[in-house]
Amino acid sequence: QGQLVESGGGLVQAGGSLRLSCAASGRTFSSYVMGWFRQAPGKEREFVARIAKNAMTYYADSVKGRFTISKDNSKNTLYLQMNTLKPEDTAVYYCAAGWSDTAYVRTYDAWGQGTQVTVSS
Repeated sequence: QGQLVESGGGLVQAGGSLRLSCAASGRTFSSYVMGWFRQAPGKEREFVARIAKNAMTYYADSVKGRFTISKDNSKNTLYLQMNTLKPEDTAVYYCAAGWSDTAYVRTYDAWGQGTQVTVSS
């Protein structure tokens, strides 16, 4: 089935940066759309960014210009560079793999366990 494992979360002050990683195993990494989602307490899981099989990238408006998604197919690893972090970015961040190039949670069929990102003001 494959496994996704996130790392790199933590506590950072507003304006700071973090880099999340997602190591994938058991799948042909380059064959999937890979995405980052996040879920804050009491809120639904929401799209953050995705990278298509052709390496095109897409971002939620709330993170555009601050976050960068990338992948290294040789390492089967997905990244999310997060700069100029804001308190409203506080959430559990999940990486996901899917077949369809969309921002919809339901189109991703493999998920990591998540990594906590906390931004203090």
